Amino acid sequence: MIDLKSPVDLKSLVRTIPDFPKPGIDFRDISTLLADGGGFAAAITAMVELARPLDIDRIIAIDARGFLFGAPVAVALGAGIIPARKKGKLPGATLGVDYALEYGTDRLELHVGAVLPGHRALIIDDLIATGGTAMACVSLLREAGAEVAGAIFAIDLPDLGGADRMRAAGVSVNSLMSFGGH
Repeated sequence: MIDLKSPVDLKSLVRTIPDFPKPGIDFRDISTLLADGGGFAAAITAMVELARPLDIDRIIAIDARGFLFGAPVAVALGAGIIPARKKGKLPGATLGVDYALEYGTDRLELHVGAVLPGHRALIIDDLIATGGTAMACVSLLREAGAEVAGAIFAIDLPDLGGADRMRAAGVSVNSLMSFGGH
């Protein structure tokens, strides 16, 4: 039997790596959470419980760590899972949006037809910081005609404002834990 840990316990399973990828940044490493079977199961269970009332039919998992959380949540809910990928990673026709990064731009893409008008979509990723990638995902889903039912993240870095940015755009946001700083 798996010993399910509470969200408070989950924080202790996230390793902090100071000064990565550059000085002054405290990198929140989820690999230690993923490596703990009970902790990972507890994180998935918590995400499923947050998602269940949303009556979603598509989970949009953001490249690439979002795939790790999104797939088991989709299975538990009987929902389809759609990967939101970086430019050039999806074969076939894509719908894409460029978005700003701290130093330049990037592009997020979905397969054309993977999300349709009337679909209720839930965005899942490991972490929300400034919200650039998540907001790009919101833009893509709305362009496709889907309803963005919400977003769930394992970790929120509230000092960077991404979750607040999403809420200001009318998206309900939940996270399992938060860490101060950058």
